[in-house]
Amino acid sequence: MKYTALEIANILQGNVIGDSSIIVNSISKIEEGKKGDLCFLSNPKYNSFLYTTEASAVIVNKDFKPTKEISTTLIHVEDAYSAFSQLIEIYSKINFNKKGIDKKAHISDDSIISESSYIAPFVFIGNNVEIGENVQIFPHCFIGDNVKIKNNSILFSGVKIYNSCKIGENNILHSGVVIGSDGFGFAPDTENKYQKISQIGNVEILDNVEIGANTTIDRATLGTTKIGKGVKMDNQIQIAHNVEIDENTVIAALTAVAGSTKIGKNCMIGGQCAIAGHLTIADNVKVAGNSGIASSISEKGKVVQGSMAFNIKDFQRSYILFKKLPEIVKSMEIIKKEFQNQ
Repeated sequence: MKYTALEIANILQGNVIGDSSIIVNSISKIEEGKKGDLCFLSNPKYNSFLYTTEASAVIVNKDFKPTKEISTTLIHVEDAYSAFSQLIEIYSKINFNKKGIDKKAHISDDSIISESSYIAPFVFIGNNVEIGENVQIFPHCFIGDNVKIKNNSILFSGVKIYNSCKIGENNILHSGVVIGSDGFGFAPDTENKYQKISQIGNVEILDNVEIGANTTIDRATLGTTKIGKGVKMDNQIQIAHNVEIDENTVIAALTAVAGSTKIGKNCMIGGQCAIAGHLTIADNVKVAGNSGIASSISEKGKVVQGSMAFNIKDFQRSYILFKKLPEIVKSMEIIKKEFQNQ
């Protein structure tokens, strides 16, 4: 990255106050800014750093007015935080703008790979794979037979995609993600020995999905395990076979969703949650961290909490009583003795 303050302002549709020709080549926090850095200021709590920073340029809201003399160049924009987020996205894309196929990658002859994509050393790509434009696949990834990966997706090192799975556009799969491993399907025989049920479905991940490190999504027994558009998953999440998660739902780390459960749109699921199988969760539901969901939630927008989760306000009132349980029991014992002595 190497831009003038004026070029940055043009990208962000802002105005320069100061030296418009000054060069920035990196991004940093304002309290750590040094020469060549570009920073942003949107929270008044950090205003004091503007007068001491060595950063070459700082993005600020257009209505910001310094109260002291400053040495840095200012870039005025409508919303400094939003503008800086936009700039970080551009910066990130520059860092991952690699192209070409490394000679140390193994690619089957019948696979189709766009010339604009990047295949790193030690990537394995199986038979009949299709990889779209501007896809970035980093070292030690495994892409099984008949996999399809659409445009602009990024697979970080160590991602494994089993056969026949589909990855949409603009997806980010972080290191250690496994897509399409077998679902947990076993049936006991007459001697109570468990026999494996073959898992012959697949996984389909739609567009604009991000999946955190070491998250696993199992293939369907039959049909498809489906992750909808805009879904965001944290690290170390388990999604079981035939689960369906609708668009723009977010799930925090260490959550597990059992087989054939359907989760609606725009849901928010906290960390360390356990969701039982064959359930339906309505749109806009919020599940507090460390909760257990054992039955379907049909009410849209419901907020639940608890190891056997129920309405969050009822849970919180109950928890207050639970903390006072020793006092309550003691009071009851006193009342009991008084009643017995009458």
